[in-house]
Amino acid sequence: MSGVHKRFNEGLPNEAEVLHGIDLSVGPGEFTSLIGPSGSGKSTLLNLIGLLDRPSAGEYLLKGVPIGDATDDERTRARLDTLGFVFQFHHLLPEFSALENVMLPGLMRDGAFTRANRESASELLSAVGLSGAFDKRPGELSGGMQQRVAIARALALAPALVLADEPTGNLDTHSADEAFALLRRFNIERGCAFIIVTHDPRLAARCDRVIELRDGMIERDGAVTRTAVATGAS
Repeated sequence: MSGVHKRFNEGLPNEAEVLHGIDLSVGPGEFTSLIGPSGSGKSTLLNLIGLLDRPSAGEYLLKGVPIGDATDDERTRARLDTLGFVFQFHHLLPEFSALENVMLPGLMRDGAFTRANRESASELLSAVGLSGAFDKRPGELSGGMQQRVAIARALALAPALVLADEPTGNLDTHSADEAFALLRRFNIERGCAFIIVTHDPRLAARCDRVIELRDGMIERDGAVTRTAVATGAS
């Protein structure tokens, strides 16, 4: 994206600009952390990258294709074809089994639970260590197990980019380390890029690149160093 601004309540007395001319490019297979204090614009930026909101100004290319003027249907299709999402609260559907939850992106894309989607979901659940939990509903799983289901769901359609918003923020240290290790493993094995919003300097230090936002602008963007993480995770 280039020169991206985001304003809320445009044209009203309480109009506020949250992002001020963001220039950002993420290449294939990059493993990036997005850090910064509360209110710096991290969630707003992630929503723009994830096509959950539209910029007020600037250009956004997704896999080299301008997406700014796309229709809502085109944006939905682009999300399904290109992006995966992992959130702090996993947002699994309680009435669906673990396997069905992982198959949901395929259902949204294809309009049905297909055999190919079932096979892919089974493979992913096995890969995250839940081969014995296919038929269990979220309420029967621990928090760490539910987040593993959410990670598998994010990868269901082989996205080029996974956006993870505080994916370990609701987990204990052990479960957080396990979830993060899974993200890293899929990054290496499947070549998908990751942008991970985190307040945890330990996790940010394990990424390859750190982007620090402050007051709606990118203050730092480069290879992770201990100094960068220590000063950026306030």
